[in-house]
Amino acid sequence: MRIVSLLPSATEIVCVLGLGDDLVGVTHECDYPAFVRELPKVTTTLIPHDATSGQIDALVRQQLSTDDALYHLDLPMLEALAPDLIVTQALCDVCAVAAAEVTLAACRLPGNPPVVNLEPMTLGQVFDAVLAVGAAANRSGVAGRVVAALRGRVDAVAERTATIPNAARPRVAFLEWIDPLFNGGHWNPELIALAGGIDVLGSPAEASRTIAWQRLVDAQPDVVFISCCGYTRDRALHDLPILQAAPGWEDLPAVRTGRVYVTDGNAYFSRPGPRLVDSLEILAYALHPATHLGVTSPASDIAVATTGHSGP
Repeated sequence: MRIVSLLPSATEIVCVLGLGDDLVGVTHECDYPAFVRELPKVTTTLIPHDATSGQIDALVRQQLSTDDALYHLDLPMLEALAPDLIVTQALCDVCAVAAAEVTLAACRLPGNPPVVNLEPMTLGQVFDAVLAVGAAANRSGVAGRVVAALRGRVDAVAERTATIPNAARPRVAFLEWIDPLFNGGHWNPELIALAGGIDVLGSPAEASRTIAWQRLVDAQPDVVFISCCGYTRDRALHDLPILQAAPGWEDLPAVRTGRVYVTDGNAYFSRPGPRLVDSLEILAYALHPATHLGVTSPASDIAVATTGHSGP
């Protein structure tokens, strides 16, 4: 089977199902597993690689207000790759080629290949997406085993969290973007609860949204957890001075106690694929290191930093 993935998380799903050799095309953002970087690219973006966070936000808002696409599909490349299956999404207009454009393109391809459209809002729906891709690619058995293993790791975190008294669960402000502030939506409030925290900015299965600075100050979080969508940890740290210069930042409980954590939002938390379970383990360890010391992800994979020292 010749598979084209139009979303980094879909690429990860295809690969975790053992179908990496069947991938013939991916997006310009697909980077995991590492070998996919060498595959033909079927998308391009209007976002400059050196744009600041504020510039990216302004460009996204401008494009969305005019219904112009941020991402473009390379139709000649797609036709040359002649896929038997296309995996895409309709969840986020900012994250990928529009689903309607993909469907129209598929209709023009020989054989009219099926399009699997993923749009999970919760962790359970992410697992359902893995099963859906498995079914479409004739790997239902493998998909079932993959999901069972992922659920086992989630259950292990939940069981440890159950031993934590409610009074010991920190109030968590999860930031998906810094300039301007965005909370972490979709599955992230669920991950916070599973990890033993209380989300003070978001609600389960609701989209991320712009947050006024005063709302963060009023929330007085015990922990600020920063995972900027599409940014590595180092790139997110580059924006940290924006927060540090804002009025009231130094008075937040999280800042006073050194519990500001910055992680890799390109690899974790933003992609609704298998590594959301790694994300849960990273978050659980950051919130309750003594309780979640035995997470599956080794400490070397937990890209967490604080404003004052490294490690949670």
